[in-house]
Amino acid sequence: MAPVQGNKSESQVARVAGAASAGILELSLFHPVDTISKRLMSNHGRVTSLNQLNTVLFKDSANAPFLKKLGSLFPGLGYAACYKVVQRIYKYSGQPIVKDFLATNYGNKFDQTFGKGSGKAIMHATAGSLVGIGEIFLLPLDVLKIKRQTNPEAFKGRGVFRILADEKFALYRGWGWTAARNAPGSFALFGGNAFAKEYIFKLKDYSHATFIQNFFTSIAGASASLIVSAPLDVIKTRIQNKSFDNPASGFTILKNMVKYEGFTSFFKGLTPKLLTTGPKLVFSFTMAQTLIPFFDKAFK
Repeated sequence: MAPVQGNKSESQVARVAGAASAGILELSLFHPVDTISKRLMSNHGRVTSLNQLNTVLFKDSANAPFLKKLGSLFPGLGYAACYKVVQRIYKYSGQPIVKDFLATNYGNKFDQTFGKGSGKAIMHATAGSLVGIGEIFLLPLDVLKIKRQTNPEAFKGRGVFRILADEKFALYRGWGWTAARNAPGSFALFGGNAFAKEYIFKLKDYSHATFIQNFFTSIAGASASLIVSAPLDVIKTRIQNKSFDNPASGFTILKNMVKYEGFTSFFKGLTPKLLTTGPKLVFSFTMAQTLIPFFDKAFK
């Protein structure tokens, strides 16, 4: 989810500033949307009534006044802030570094294998995919955020430092499924974005894209990413929202989903995710690609 580059590379300071700004803006606008998406994915069975949907979305605050209901969509905000800003800095700053490495050492091979324009786009997608896999080191923050959103009882009155001390490597539960989700998801995100820049807008230097161009190419990348990663994202979310003392494996969850819920369960929450997480991802990706060149010019 980093801004793809053409011939020009921005400074690392500009990348960090742009990435952090995009993460903060995204979090302030879309944290409630993320909570809704996670709760829908974590729900077992079909939602057959508005009353049931109300309970799924607002949990214990389902019958509370409006403002309290709204406040219930902001659990884990502290974890989310740490996770989102660090994640965006890591990915937005890391992807160009990996891309530059691939361009220096394997650029000609990408061009020879896929053609010049396609080779560049696939190189950006590959760099994003590799950085996405490495994102598993942030998994504890993601796990704590998801548990606060979907299973707050798992905390049992413990603070974050106590949980880190007690659970240790249990917070990396589901790391394999996270990596398996991130690899194709990030590849599709960067690939869709890069191909749109290359073939729709005919850009040779991706950093020269306008805000509108960044917006439409981000839609292409985000839509492809969410669809490709949906099945593994459902499994990952169900692993992470379990209580700390209930270490259900991904394969057990997969088997039970097929047996009791059918194959359509792997795409649970996809429609609201496209309508909610999709705009969040488009917003973040667009802002990062716009702000990083802006900060690069401002800092010179």
